[in-house]
Amino acid sequence: MFKSVFAAAAALSVSAGAAVAGPYVNVETNAGWAGDDYTGATTDLHVGYENNLGEDSSWYIQGGPAIVSADGEEAETRYSGKVGVNVGITERVSAYGELSALTADTELAFDDLNVGGKLGVKYTF
Repeated sequence: MFKSVFAAAAALSVSAGAAVAGPYVNVETNAGWAGDDYTGATTDLHVGYENNLGEDSSWYIQGGPAIVSADGEEAETRYSGKVGVNVGITERVSAYGELSALTADTELAFDDLNVGGKLGVKYTF
C-alpha cells in the first residue's frame, strides 16, 4: 500500500502546476528539535479532496495513517486528518485556517484525540 501512496505523490509532484479541484495525495513530515536535540517526527500519508468556495476561496479535507517516530523509540502508526479553508479577502490578502487531529495511540479511537489548529493571514507582493 505504501508503495502506491509514494508513487502517487511522486507523480503529483512532477505534474503541471495548475490548481485543480478534486482528489489528491499529500505526504508531509513534521520534525521537531529542542535546541540541537532531535525529538522526533510525524509523517502523514494522506488522501484528500479539495474544491472551490467561489472565485477566491477554497476548502480541503484529508486523512490517513501517520507514522510517529519519537527519538529513541520504535515508530508507530496512528491516524490523522485535517480540514482547512482559504478565503480571499482582497486581490493581495487572504486568510486561512486549519483544524487537525491525531489519534493518541495506534487504534482509530476518537475519545482521546490530539487536536490542533492554525489561523493566518497571507499578503502576496
